[in-house]
Amino acid sequence: MNSKLKTFLIWLFAFIFTAAIAVYQRMTGPTYPIKGKIEIGSQQVKYQLLTSFGGDGDAPIFIKVPNRNVYGYMNFKRYMSNDSLTSVELKRVGDYLVTFIPHQPPAGKVMYRITLTENSKAARDLFFNYELSKKDVIIRFKGSVPGNVLIPHIFFIFLAMLFSTITGLEAFFKGKNTLIYTWITVITLLLGGLIIGPMVQKFSFGEYWTGWPFGYDLTDNKSLIAFIFWIIALIVQYRNRKNRTWPIIAAFFMLIVFLIPHSVLGSEIDYTKEQKTEAHGN
Repeated sequence: MNSKLKTFLIWLFAFIFTAAIAVYQRMTGPTYPIKGKIEIGSQQVKYQLLTSFGGDGDAPIFIKVPNRNVYGYMNFKRYMSNDSLTSVELKRVGDYLVTFIPHQPPAGKVMYRITLTENSKAARDLFFNYELSKKDVIIRFKGSVPGNVLIPHIFFIFLAMLFSTITGLEAFFKGKNTLIYTWITVITLLLGGLIIGPMVQKFSFGEYWTGWPFGYDLTDNKSLIAFIFWIIALIVQYRNRKNRTWPIIAAFFMLIVFLIPHSVLGSEIDYTKEQKTEAHGN
């Protein structure tokens, strides 16, 4: 295989692979909405339950249910709190049943469960309940992130993944550009994960860094660890240009990092501590 064809195939595979990882990241993890559908009578009802909400105001839930014999209610309370469950009835707005989850400060969470109830036309004293989720749904609130911060963050993060894959393959097939691609990986990961990333964290949750040594935020920690692996790979290559092991190790670890769903072990408020402090204050 000639070098131009090999380079083309490496870039093609890396691009497709990175796109697949981007889709995987978008569709997994605690921030991806819970979607589903249920049969109520002869109608199919589709729903989407939010697990993340950014900006001001309450988080809206809209469920299209044209059947006027169907109504619903939501039970909810703040996550990690000693609150009692609150129950509210969903409001009918045209063909939709609507409710709002009370706004929380950044990193505040609410656990909720929505149940729809059908009043049978055949027998008015018969009611059928349909839970939209088998367990409580947890939604995390966050601040609004400006597009001029969020878009570069996403761009450089996935550009880093692209060049990480290219570098690993270049090293495996003993290409000549391993060191150059390693530099590009380090720079893009630095920009996306360790410079712009903390800015996104600040807008979202009020802190620039909640990973080690200040916290356990997995998103921050995995960016830091991936960057350390690539710095080691860069240093090793300067000492020995023929070294192929460390770029491959760093690329493999980068893959592991991206396979961890986004926002797992993310920032969250423990309301029980606040309630304990308030109780002692009283």
